[in-house]
Amino acid sequence: MARYERSTPALGVPILTKLSQDDLTPILSVPPHLLEKRHPCLLVISGPRIGEIVTIGERGLVIGRGSSSDLRLIDEGVSRRHAQIEVSEGQARVLDLQSTNGTWVNSVRVTVHNLTDGDKIQIGQQTVLKFAYHDPTEEAYARQLLEAALRDPLTHCFNRRYFLQRLTAEHAYATRHQSPLSLLLLDIDRFKDINDTHGHLVGDAALERVAEVLLARIRADDVLARYGGEEFALIARDISLDGGKRLAERLRAGVEQTQLRHEGKQILMAVSIGIAAIPNDTIKDAPSLIARADEALYRAKNAGRNRVSD
Repeated sequence: MARYERSTPALGVPILTKLSQDDLTPILSVPPHLLEKRHPCLLVISGPRIGEIVTIGERGLVIGRGSSSDLRLIDEGVSRRHAQIEVSEGQARVLDLQSTNGTWVNSVRVTVHNLTDGDKIQIGQQTVLKFAYHDPTEEAYARQLLEAALRDPLTHCFNRRYFLQRLTAEHAYATRHQSPLSLLLLDIDRFKDINDTHGHLVGDAALERVAEVLLARIRADDVLARYGGEEFALIARDISLDGGKRLAERLRAGVEQTQLRHEGKQILMAVSIGIAAIPNDTIKDAPSLIARADEALYRAKNAGRNRVSD
């Protein structure tokens, strides 16, 4: 069972990190004489990008909110250029880049700090990065563990739990900064007929194919999740309602044009899509954004399916 740890954030308000790394301890605790065989990494163990593993190259990396950052964190309290990781002669260190709210290592605010395996770096209100040394085999294993916790095993999209956590963070950020945010709910039309006619294995293949089509047509920063049985959810940052409708139409057309064949027969597929977006004075939180998108999806279904509604 996950163990929650209390940490002191940059803005001085205690939070709980949400992803325990107990299962990874054996591969993250490295004897000093083996460090030269490994490369430094950052594991995102709390915050909007939870579950990601970032390899630190020889040139290091910059962490911040700005688009030019190597590790971009959309989180409250993160400066555009917040902190930098440097690597020199096998030693990694973190430098605060005069950020507004500070860089914290193991609950202590730092200006410069030489990193050791297992150090926890807090950036902003929610994001905690665990510093570790990995070899390629260990890194692959760690990625598998984290992927299993965050992604749907069939479609490889994010799972519902991750989606709900991420939407809450994205909604809070967009509301505070008055930036647009779109939510798309997508449902495969007549999915029950596919299962009943062709069997559940073909139904699984349909889910995989739809996920492939969607993933190929969204940006790297977009968050696609399997929300329910045959339902997907997409968080599109910095996309207004009009932009969301254009994106939804591209996704709808992409699914309609894809092919799935079984026993020599082509199975037609389509999706209905509901959209909601902020800024919107009537949408106050993440649950109301979901409810508004769900209402739009219901209208798309009632209007004949294979269409987009807002």
